[in-house]
Amino acid sequence: MDFNDLPLPLFFTSRYSKFGTLSPIQEKAVRSGLLEEKSVLVCAPTASGKTLVGSMALINILGKGKGLYVVPLKALGTEKFREFKELLAGTPYSVALSTGDVEGDEKRLGNADILVLTSEKLDSLLRDRHGWISSVKVVVVDEIHLLQDQSRGPTLEIVITLLKMLYSPQIVGLSATIGNPKDLALWLDSELVFDTWRPVVLEQGIFSEGKLEFMVKK
Repeated sequence: MDFNDLPLPLFFTSRYSKFGTLSPIQEKAVRSGLLEEKSVLVCAPTASGKTLVGSMALINILGKGKGLYVVPLKALGTEKFREFKELLAGTPYSVALSTGDVEGDEKRLGNADILVLTSEKLDSLLRDRHGWISSVKVVVVDEIHLLQDQSRGPTLEIVITLLKMLYSPQIVGLSATIGNPKDLALWLDSELVFDTWRPVVLEQGIFSEGKLEFMVKK
């Protein structure tokens, strides 16, 4: 499946068409209903193209509602904000960043099409019941396996639960390491999209006494 075959805006497909075909996990996500606004839990190795799956879901709902990209770290949020800002440059759409360090008024957040924020910030916004939250159509949760983290997991679980109960958005979970993907997909009411492909072969080895010996050689 080629990027040019996707029913997405030209500014997106033309940017990524240089890569030719979608990666295995990206194609599986599309065939699982990603662009029909179905919830999916995407499990694949690092650098396999998971993040772009989330971007496709967000771009797909532009003009129909808001999209949220939830990150575990402020630094990652800043990085994603810059990426979306560059992607949306020259289009009628906009992105806003909202973390504990970047406070924003309701009007600024309400006018943005895509919001990048931490789970803690989203928790605060949900509790304040801002009117624009009802227009959220898709929520991408990066590193969703942090639901199992003792310190941050409870907040993320509450946020997802509230979103599901109150607004029923499409949820796109992204992770490279989930111990119980089937159970999590069931809880999210989502399709499990799984693949083991990675762009670089992962080799295992043992380093001892200044020597590295690979267990599986090319």
